[in-house]
Amino acid sequence: MHYDVIIVGGGPAGIFAALELADSANVLLIEKGRDIDRRSCPMKEKEVQCVQCQPCSITCGWGGAGAFSDGKLTLSTEVGGHLNEYIAEEKLIRLIKEVDQTYLDFGAPKKLYTIDNKQLEKFSREATLAELYLQYSPIRHLGTGLSQEVLKNMQDELLQRGVQIKTNLTVRSILSENSTVTGVKTDNGCFYAPRVIVAPGREGHEWFTETATSLGLEREINPVDIGVRVELPKVVMEHLTDHLFESKYLYYSKTFEDKVRTFCMCPGGEVVAENNSGLITANGHTRSDRKTENTNFAILVSKNFTEPFKDPIKYGQYISTLANMLGGGVIVQRLGDLIDGRRSTKDRMKKCLTRPTLTKATPGDLSLVFPYRHLVSILEMLQALDKVAPGVYSRNTLLYGAEVKFYSSRVKVDRNMETAIKGLYAIGDGAGITRGLMQASCSGVIAARGILNNKNS
Repeated sequence: MHYDVIIVGGGPAGIFAALELADSANVLLIEKGRDIDRRSCPMKEKEVQCVQCQPCSITCGWGGAGAFSDGKLTLSTEVGGHLNEYIAEEKLIRLIKEVDQTYLDFGAPKKLYTIDNKQLEKFSREATLAELYLQYSPIRHLGTGLSQEVLKNMQDELLQRGVQIKTNLTVRSILSENSTVTGVKTDNGCFYAPRVIVAPGREGHEWFTETATSLGLEREINPVDIGVRVELPKVVMEHLTDHLFESKYLYYSKTFEDKVRTFCMCPGGEVVAENNSGLITANGHTRSDRKTENTNFAILVSKNFTEPFKDPIKYGQYISTLANMLGGGVIVQRLGDLIDGRRSTKDRMKKCLTRPTLTKATPGDLSLVFPYRHLVSILEMLQALDKVAPGVYSRNTLLYGAEVKFYSSRVKVDRNMETAIKGLYAIGDGAGITRGLMQASCSGVIAARGILNNKNS
């Protein structure tokens, strides 16, 4: 029951921390979800409504939410998290290259979506004329399916190198004495270690927020991202996705100057529903083994809150709850119906030229879900995107809601990801440090090396 290091969470952050520590420490990795080959979703396999599995296999289990995600590795320091606030830019660039190579070693595809300076200048100029900012970064795309294979390869490697992995085990609390970590308390007793790395992922953001509060850790409130999943014919954006795969555009709305961005573009992909702690939200995937005739992506409005409200996660949950209450899950609406101020119905959806890939979504009215300023910002963003990809602002474009990204409030850590509790490290999306596969993986390496450096000093 005693270890050198305990890692809480089997997502990319926890996995990469374990890979770094495996040869130098006695490591236990605890994951509350199922093993990767036992993760299955009745909603996807039997095409039924969500049956509220606990825990949800789509967002929880070995590999984290990334196991069933689109599997994009964004090779840039500008997007995907806050690591550039903790380590130097040059060091982060080297680390991203190193982590990318590790993914390649475990089976990631060699193809890298990248463009030359002339193409970048062309796409950036078009974005500027549309009052958009293009956040370009090379992307390696694993795709849903291959992501699971890569993560299984990593698990096999860790087991071979002596890391103990316990799935289906929930950590209830972090144990500490005199501001020093001593271990964790689980549903199956206590495990002890002088070093604990907490990598709860987005699925564990609420638990980690409560844990950080109970430990007296200082936290910074992150903004909440609320918006829609957009679906349209693949041909509309092919001139962009064939080169960039994912076009990350940033926009500030004219009416409210709110920050709006595109996120998780899935060419040839499908819209999916996922369970976030009982709330059904929209997301998107591109599979490695099959493609559709559509492309989907998210448009998210980032919102910070000032006094006295300090809980943006609850605000996002409220929006999701409203959508679930009105639609029984995810709501879908034709853009033309939204513009005309009417709900979409089954009969109106039959006339839509864009065929929905999420067939279980309920036709409805998103104007009853989103605040006015969010809707205005989303519509302005669609109009701006229509200038770089004519056809985006079409009456046949589909909007699914709600899509909400629940990022935990960010706990204060040092350059090694160590908190004010000695020996306790916080990494990944669930700790509010990162918001994507690449930087989450990098944060695991940073924490592990911080532990090894302290051990050898």
